[in-house]
Amino acid sequence: MSKLILCLLVAAFAWGQDARQIVEEVQRRSRSGSEHYEGSLEVVNARGKITAKRWLYDRIGSHGNSKAVLRFTAPPEVKGVALLIVNHPDRASDQWMWTPALERDRRIALQDRRTRFFGTDFSFEDLEERDVGQYDYSLLGEEMAGGAACWKIESRPKQSKSSQYDRSILWVRKDRYVFWRIENYLKDRLVRRATYGDLQEVQSIWTARTVEMADLRENSRTILKLEKLEYNVPMKDEGFTLQALRRESR
Repeated sequence: MSKLILCLLVAAFAWGQDARQIVEEVQRRSRSGSEHYEGSLEVVNARGKITAKRWLYDRIGSHGNSKAVLRFTAPPEVKGVALLIVNHPDRASDQWMWTPALERDRRIALQDRRTRFFGTDFSFEDLEERDVGQYDYSLLGEEMAGGAACWKIESRPKQSKSSQYDRSILWVRKDRYVFWRIENYLKDRLVRRATYGDLQEVQSIWTARTVEMADLRENSRTILKLEKLEYNVPMKDEGFTLQALRRESR
């Protein structure tokens, strides 16, 4: 092997390592033992009609070893509908949805993770955590985006990670190590785009207080605003069970 080829291989390896290290740093800086917020959502369909929704979100644990409960509080027709998400470091999450009107819960099958979550532009999969170890990364370059210098990184799910997306493009702000945008692709088609805004420092964690999820196939979007956000709130593990979903709806 020539010295030139060897140098190119070493450089390519280092380039790939840098991409992974960047995303690992994003994860490290956002780590917390728990999270709570009240979510205000505006769902804008292809005709421009706006539907308002609200949910409560609680999470215990962090990054691939966590549990989360998301519960709608408005409008009345979806109030009490809840989703329990159990995230794993080495595979897709387990999810169950509780529907109080039917007084029943159902497990969300892997093939259903690509569907929209109760009329929003977030799919069930979009609501789970993305642990760094479940993806391979490559650095595509650097560019200005959203008024800040960003790294542009491609991620592809490993075989052990079941995902509706074949690949994603991540923009990471170089100044704060937070995501500015994530574009998700099915083959070569861009299907969903998440854009993060209103960056604020909350308890020493830089956090986007606004997330806009656009479904490019439906030409619709959902704007989520995080209100009354707190990290490291005391929570008990027993609050993240199917029994807790049923009990809290009464």
